[in-house]
Amino acid sequence: MVEIRQVKKGSEIREFINFPLALYKDNPCFVPPLYGDEKKMFKNGFVYADTCESVFYNAYKDGRIVGRIQGIIQKAANEKNNEKRVRFTRFDAINDKDVAEALFGAVEKWAVSKGMDTVVGPLGYSDLEREGLLIEGFDQNSTFEEQYNAEYYKTLIEGLGYEKEVDWVESMIRLPEGGLDPRIFVLEEKMLKRHELHYGTAKNVDDFLAKYADGFFELLDKSYDKVYGTVPFTEGMKKMMIDNFKLIIDLKYVSVLINKEDRIVALGLCFPAIGDAVKKSGGRLTPATIVRVLKAVKKPRVIDFGLIGVDPDLINTGIGGAMVAGIARMLGNGDIDHAETNLNLEDNVAIRSIWHYFDAKEHKRRRCYIKKLG
Repeated sequence: MVEIRQVKKGSEIREFINFPLALYKDNPCFVPPLYGDEKKMFKNGFVYADTCESVFYNAYKDGRIVGRIQGIIQKAANEKNNEKRVRFTRFDAINDKDVAEALFGAVEKWAVSKGMDTVVGPLGYSDLEREGLLIEGFDQNSTFEEQYNAEYYKTLIEGLGYEKEVDWVESMIRLPEGGLDPRIFVLEEKMLKRHELHYGTAKNVDDFLAKYADGFFELLDKSYDKVYGTVPFTEGMKKMMIDNFKLIIDLKYVSVLINKEDRIVALGLCFPAIGDAVKKSGGRLTPATIVRVLKAVKKPRVIDFGLIGVDPDLINTGIGGAMVAGIARMLGNGDIDHAETNLNLEDNVAIRSIWHYFDAKEHKRRRCYIKKLG
């Protein structure tokens, strides 16, 4: 028999956070989130507390934890899209349909009690969190930004009546042998001149943030407004992002295009990959982990794509050529072996077509599921 407990006390919180670390401890593809960040969800003043309501459940069999799940009501998203949705996230479980049924049943019951009519996921508090269920690429190393899960999760979730809503694909990209077609850089120069654009510069990270942070978030809200699962940035989210940026950002992997009015109209933000650096400690920032992270940031072999944004007014102006050139320069910095694109919606032709200029391989696919209640 499966017992479901709502997570409330300290021991249950620890079990909730630790369960996937134990479940995947021998899986080299799994990358844990930062342990401290997971603990913040249960504390007063959590950054998403003003826009979200959430619930956490653990599942037990014979006195031991065998699964977990979180439900989220993202009020801003529901208001923006005129929906009554609950998001599920942080679902992890042993390969047992009774466990999955009990966990999802608890979230669905909670959703109905809150007046909601639909459950979707995996989706977190915002698209800054890990999202999507891995359905292809189980032998591929996960990035720090995305979640790994076992292949049987798909069978468990679909067996409960959940169906595909959207898919994302992920690619590994390298510079082509012999380099990028030089005509790309000619097209870039012409496009910049035609639209009176130039690349932003900064002395250091603090200078970059002082110059561009406001425009950065303004562009993200504008360019991501219609993108699946996104919500407007709150002041708390902005502060959280800036604080996180300062830890791992390197201006060699940041590119912003500025127009003649001194506004950001395009941006590309990549991070040195730190996934391997946090594996051994289970996401805990021990002294040894911090040393590994700093080393990965200083001399990365892989970079992870974080955010790419383009002013919708410039989508059909040839700006893709400038983006290709900018990414090529990032890949040519230092000893970079390749970049991980992270999630691209499968119908985002504008972004996915950019990868054709590179030595690219689609190696992972993720899915967001939906189930109508009642």
